[in-house]
Amino acid sequence: MNQRRKFLKNASLATIAAALGTELAFAESMPFGYMPVAFQEQDPYKLFSKEPEMVLLNDRPWNMEAQAHLLDDEITPASKMFIRCNGKIPADIDESSWTLTVAGESVSQEKTYTLQELKTKFKKHSYQLTLECAGNGRSEFDPPAKGNQWTIGAVSCANWSGLRLKDLLDDVGIEDNAVYIGYYGKDTHLSGDPNKDPISRGVPIEKAMLEETLIAYEMNGEPIPLAHGYPLRLVAGGYPASASGKWIDKIVVRDQVHDGTKMTGQAYRVPCDPVAPGAEVSNDDMCIIESMPVKSIITYPKSGAIIKEGRELEIRGHAWAGELSVQSVEYSIDFGSTWQSCSLKEASNRLAWQHFSTQIKFPRTGYYEVWARAKDQNGKQQPMILPGWNPKGYLNNACHRIAIKVV
Repeated sequence: MNQRRKFLKNASLATIAAALGTELAFAESMPFGYMPVAFQEQDPYKLFSKEPEMVLLNDRPWNMEAQAHLLDDEITPASKMFIRCNGKIPADIDESSWTLTVAGESVSQEKTYTLQELKTKFKKHSYQLTLECAGNGRSEFDPPAKGNQWTIGAVSCANWSGLRLKDLLDDVGIEDNAVYIGYYGKDTHLSGDPNKDPISRGVPIEKAMLEETLIAYEMNGEPIPLAHGYPLRLVAGGYPASASGKWIDKIVVRDQVHDGTKMTGQAYRVPCDPVAPGAEVSNDDMCIIESMPVKSIITYPKSGAIIKEGRELEIRGHAWAGELSVQSVEYSIDFGSTWQSCSLKEASNRLAWQHFSTQIKFPRTGYYEVWARAKDQNGKQQPMILPGWNPKGYLNNACHRIAIKVV
């Protein structure tokens, strides 16, 4: 029995009610030591239709990542897409009554739309968009950073369909003083407090008005899966995935930087200037993360592959660079001493990841590591080792490596 189950079995009725976020009906009839169904273990792989090799990080809230070899598809299927929740996933969603309100200091008028109106009044657009958690790779930071210990798999590039946010804002009308948008969703705080938002982030107005920033209602040609924002999600590719709010029912257009939950303090911010590992950094010296850095991942073969001497090994993977495109991808088999070019495809559209591949011939038997590094259109390249430390463990874009044995 894990610690959570032990705690609940020994907890008072008042404590259990607090954890449920509501009064415990017929509490006097509940047998002593009984475990309410709400707290019984759920199988997230069945619950969210995920591949069995996905890695569960925690269940309160739900957070799950892929392994590198699971991300080999050019378009990420739902079964292999990472889950990042900040609160409780909303239950009992009624698509027929779902609405989206656009409000805030910088709108000409507050306006509310039904889901059907969003689907029929506005032109539908589709883009393949890269979403990466800002904390992807956090597990490598030393001193350790608090938070989900993501390794490499908190990234995806699905095909999203919906209306452009700019078309919605044009329909509402925005004032010249608009500088930011923020979102609110139907997910609820883990405490059960209805007055607390689990997360409410946003993006600068310039990002909101880009062609590819969507209010999406489909993913890969299907309704968005529940864990990924059904029935309505903001998708702002190239920015930290936390900017792409799920289960949204309100957009606010602000005359200041949005100050919702996890927009202030040190959340999704890094030091404006480099700091020593373990340094204390004041909130005033932290800058909001916008475009994600250049990065790549080897998706084939799976790390640990064994091949026969004399055989060539195909490697393939993806590379992305936030708001920018990727200029080149290289690989090394001698721990970064020399580098060779990979073949690199153009992106299917702006903000989609790009696919690379090559054939490698190893000089003799033995243990090898294949390293990959990408360079963006401005010439900025992935570091071979962990980049600058930061208190929250964000933006680790060090080279990805896989192990190969030649026998």
